[in-house]
Amino acid sequence: MADTTDLTRLADEAEARAKGGGRVILAMAGAPGSGKSTLAEKLAGKLNARQPGLAMVLPMDGYHYDDLYLVPAGLRPRKGAPHTFDVGGLYHTLTRLRARDEATVAVPVFDRNIEIARAGARLIPAEVAVIVVEGNWLLLDQSPWDRLRPLFDITVMVDVPEHVLRSRLRGRWERLGLSEPEIRAKLEENDLPNARLVRQGSLAADWRIENG
Repeated sequence: MADTTDLTRLADEAEARAKGGGRVILAMAGAPGSGKSTLAEKLAGKLNARQPGLAMVLPMDGYHYDDLYLVPAGLRPRKGAPHTFDVGGLYHTLTRLRARDEATVAVPVFDRNIEIARAGARLIPAEVAVIVVEGNWLLLDQSPWDRLRPLFDITVMVDVPEHVLRSRLRGRWERLGLSEPEIRAKLEENDLPNARLVRQGSLAADWRIENG
């Protein structure tokens, strides 16, 4: 698992950058099953323990295209791949958050139990100084994802060996009640190819956290 020292040092940097009164946007990228969502919440929790309301998490998964589009487009089996997200929507949300000229910005949150993003499920107030964005493709070095990089002040890659990812992802799909053929298809045709692309196709990050 991740060294708590890494998260503490990362929190130190984010807090220090926010002290000048500006907003800090931190990107935490990683493969499916890497634990980036949990680490992002832990990081925000550390910051909020120091100063209540200092940080909030923005999950990239809220920008999944809906199944109403993915199914007729034949893309449902690849849900989670780079081309199944509204990158433009995420870009414009980050631009709004960077501007910090609105009282609140509403963002979507993905509900994994029903595999659907809930629009406007989280409101980020202007007072929040540190936004922790987490997702697979935040540092992907290909268009249109690469236009996100200039919007991030701090970048983090969560690194996990593939055999650990496989075990975690299998457990995820088992808990959701998928059959063995469905699990194999998820792993071999989508999850693990996506994980390899994250590792091989992402820009270098400021921080690398091992979470295996």
